[in-house]
Amino acid sequence: MKKKYLISAFLVACIATTSCVYRTQADKQENITYTNPLPVKFGDPYVLLASDGIYYMYGTGAGAVDGFCAYSSPDLVNWKAEGQVYHGNIPGSWAVANFWAPEVYERNGKFYMFFSADWKENPTNEKENFRIGVAVADKPTGPFKEMSDRPLFDPGYPVIDGNIVEDSDGRCYLYFSRCCYKHPVESEVATWAKEQGMFDEIEESWIYGVEIKPDFTAIIGEPVLILRPPVTNDDKQSEWESRSVTSGEVNRRWTEGSYTFKKGDTFYMMYSANFFGGKNYAVGYATSEHPLGPFVKSPDNPVLQKNVEQGGTVTGTGHNSVTYSLDGKQMYCVYHGRTQETGDERVVFIDKMGVDKQGRLYVDGPTTTPQKLETVQK
Repeated sequence: MKKKYLISAFLVACIATTSCVYRTQADKQENITYTNPLPVKFGDPYVLLASDGIYYMYGTGAGAVDGFCAYSSPDLVNWKAEGQVYHGNIPGSWAVANFWAPEVYERNGKFYMFFSADWKENPTNEKENFRIGVAVADKPTGPFKEMSDRPLFDPGYPVIDGNIVEDSDGRCYLYFSRCCYKHPVESEVATWAKEQGMFDEIEESWIYGVEIKPDFTAIIGEPVLILRPPVTNDDKQSEWESRSVTSGEVNRRWTEGSYTFKKGDTFYMMYSANFFGGKNYAVGYATSEHPLGPFVKSPDNPVLQKNVEQGGTVTGTGHNSVTYSLDGKQMYCVYHGRTQETGDERVVFIDKMGVDKQGRLYVDGPTTTPQKLETVQK
């Protein structure tokens, strides 16, 4: 009897101790907070939640030389530098300069990096010769190696910001932005700017979409125009998408940095407008029932923008990606911005976002006060 009593007491103690451990871990997770901006100096940040339960962040800059660096985190708050994970401008590489906007996708045990860079094949000496390529690795921390000695495709004009979405039928689609370079477009804003003596012409970047093979080796068919800046001034999107022009900042209007996800039967495409190096960079979104459109811009745009007019310190918010808490319940918008303290350097912000019951997308940012990390348990 004494032996049974001792065993029972031991089991009760073990259960109590284990419960305390689990409770302590849960308390720690529930009490995790963070403050924007994060100590990561990336432009165009992209976060992958890999199958190992770890978050990996990739972006433009952060000390990378002709390539890209990465960071890892167990919780979206504490980030570890993983060093440079892809090197371009090496023998056999098609990419030689201006390495921008990497995005990494896990597929069939491999990790595929889509990125933009200058193509070494440039017989007419174009000042902007960007194309999109793919590199592959066995691990999210690389090393990533280019899948081909050529870009993924050549549309005949410079392109950047490759982004992938997979539909429920397994078909994959690539979105990209045609650069403003040598792409003057007539619009009422362009006419106004010329009449004001500000600019002789306004160049624009447009977002296109095209189906891509599931192994990411080639596109299928011809690209389709998805989004472009407004043509008329009475378009509700015209004011916010034209701020870089109307403020006299630059003679270009951008539609770029797309990130697309599917929720229910609807595709949501988030995109950035205005000059990425200026204060007016901001994010809007459009929706469609088909991955290649037609997409309709939301009347709630922009959903993420500078907050200095409201007494804040953040400007230049844009080129976002989307990730989720470990339990898949909370969406997070990951984007770059600037503050009065960081100056011209782009730094990373993470804020909660979601889609309400009416299907409207929202972002709770930009924030610079302590934020509680929600629902992070596996």
